[in-house]
Amino acid sequence: MSEKSILGRFARRDILKWSAVAGAAAAGTTLLSGTVAFAAEEGSLKGKRIGISTAGTDHFFDLQAYNAQIEEVKRLGGEPIAVDAGRNDGKLVSQLQTLIAQKPDAIVQLLGTLTVIDPWLKRAREAGIPVLTIDVGSTNSLNNSTSDNWGIGKDLALQLVSDIGGEGNIVVFNGFYGVTPCAIRYDQLVNVVKYFPKVQIIQPELRDVIPNTVQDAFAQVTAILNKYPEKGSIKAIWSAWDIPQLGATQALVAAGRTEIKTYGVDGSPEVLQLVADPNSPAAADVAQQPAELGRTAIRNVARLLAGETLPRETYVPALLANKGNVGEVSKKLGIG
Repeated sequence: MSEKSILGRFARRDILKWSAVAGAAAAGTTLLSGTVAFAAEEGSLKGKRIGISTAGTDHFFDLQAYNAQIEEVKRLGGEPIAVDAGRNDGKLVSQLQTLIAQKPDAIVQLLGTLTVIDPWLKRAREAGIPVLTIDVGSTNSLNNSTSDNWGIGKDLALQLVSDIGGEGNIVVFNGFYGVTPCAIRYDQLVNVVKYFPKVQIIQPELRDVIPNTVQDAFAQVTAILNKYPEKGSIKAIWSAWDIPQLGATQALVAAGRTEIKTYGVDGSPEVLQLVADPNSPAAADVAQQPAELGRTAIRNVARLLAGETLPRETYVPALLANKGNVGEVSKKLGIG
């Protein structure tokens, strides 16, 4: 099946319909797949103390979103109370407890496994502290700033299926299903693949890890290549974020298996550079705008504290980068 026919087929029938947010579309803008975004207007945080908690800052996305929040709080006249858990769940919980005890005017949580952080977001809410989030699907959050992960997952999956001609075995990393964006992107991959019976996800799926993500992905992909030594036996490798994609791409180059294509999400500069290389197996990467997500969350805090009612989620556009448009996408992101 050709790329044109595959993409055309799904242009007429999206995997998931956004009926829940369609009613709010009047104030929105279109994203990758025509879904809804809400513009976050500026406000003032003069005299306000804002807690900023993150699961970690070892990844480009995390660091950009974290630093942008701190800078935006200061720019709007507030005082940031910023804590970084360094990918340690125990430390993350402890820091949330400390933030709650300090009674800031609001808390913004960036990422984190929902089962770990949600009880403490609930505690904050019960203590009268407004909670907002970035990429966290919690019912205890008044507003979640995020990319359209349904659109991201669908569009990346369609790019993958198109690139491999609608058939072949694919390798999937699925180690962080407890993280809401990763779960959504994975579910969308599965939703797309089920319409292409000649595309098969190799079982068991691989599990990406933190820390040592690149090294671990390199080792796992090297091992699976040994199990599938014939060219054509694997067509693509997918991950819900792009650091496993980096390790997978390196493993393919090292093994001389550059016919296999890799796919991921986030828009890390080093991965976009690989997508830009015509000889690299890195075929596509959906680039989020983490700094804008951070700024949007803080602007939403200001709006909330000024008495405005916020939408349940605020969507910041993401950009699908492939071999044909990666230069343009990188330029828009100010990378390279």
